[in-house]
Amino acid sequence: MDLVSLQSGLDNIAFLVLFSSMLIYWVGVAFPQLALLPSLGTAGMAIANLCIATLLGARWIDAGYFPISNLYESLFFLTWGITAIHLIAESQSRSRLVGAFTATLAMGTSAFATITLPPDMQLAEPLVPALQSNWLMMHVSIMMLSYSTLMVGSLLAIAFLVVTRGQAIELRGSSVGTGGFRAYTLKRGGETVTPTIEMASMFTASSLNTSSLNTDGSAATVTLDRPPIGNLPQTDAPPLSPQRLNLADTLDNISYRIIGLGFPLLTIGIISGAVWANEAWGTYWSWDPKETWAFITWLVFAAYLHARITRGWQGRRPAILATVGLGVVWVCYLGVNLLGKGLHSYGWFL
Repeated sequence: MDLVSLQSGLDNIAFLVLFSSMLIYWVGVAFPQLALLPSLGTAGMAIANLCIATLLGARWIDAGYFPISNLYESLFFLTWGITAIHLIAESQSRSRLVGAFTATLAMGTSAFATITLPPDMQLAEPLVPALQSNWLMMHVSIMMLSYSTLMVGSLLAIAFLVVTRGQAIELRGSSVGTGGFRAYTLKRGGETVTPTIEMASMFTASSLNTSSLNTDGSAATVTLDRPPIGNLPQTDAPPLSPQRLNLADTLDNISYRIIGLGFPLLTIGIISGAVWANEAWGTYWSWDPKETWAFITWLVFAAYLHARITRGWQGRRPAILATVGLGVVWVCYLGVNLLGKGLHSYGWFL
């Protein structure tokens, strides 16, 4: 089998595996009693990751340069990054909900590359002079890794919003965790309340000092040997289960960590791009549409990290900001290529 046929087969296999994994994860979310499905989903994402890595490697050998010079190649590199970050995030969260979101995104990007792009855009072509540089591998690969990392982090923030179902969950602990647990404040109607016996059921039995509960079953003060795992909602909706509260806490924490990884990658990518631009065009910054939106993306996630680190934001507000960031990343990566021309318009095809 020649390398061209191998590439054609691998991209179709990757798409089918990702599509199957997406279905497995969503069925697993709908039917959590099916214990085998998470393992199948994880295996599917790992297989897709290996297929895409092999595809990119074969294309590298065939073309003679790092395969990230056109939209088809960058879409598959983005998909590879999403599946890689997914495996890290899932191992930390141990939740099939993570795969339901990330597998859908990975399947969508691979489908766009495999099905939507015309065949002539899927072919490897000789590099234009501006791309014949060692900076191609460093700048573009780091930018694509930053995109995939920020996308996964933002998707986990969206998953947090879905899990909390619009309830105001105030997370009062450190964003990076303290001793494996995070502190919470019990709230109702914006005011701190004293837990009753019924409220105490929201916490794990091992965290309660039952001697502090009133014997008559009325309002009771709960003494905790460790921070509680959740808080009461500030709405009239039924309280979330301890499992959902734990999952929301985990998603919030991992989303913050992954975005914290993607932001320095984005910063390095922008700096390396400026250096390359000076070598190729004689200027570090020309306010090209791609450069402008990369700067906007940097500002959005800088605001996210600033709000979490210095303002102590946790929960819904940073999750909403990260959701906005997801849209900005897509505009930066794909929108400016589809809607306008510029110095970075190698993927423009309208």
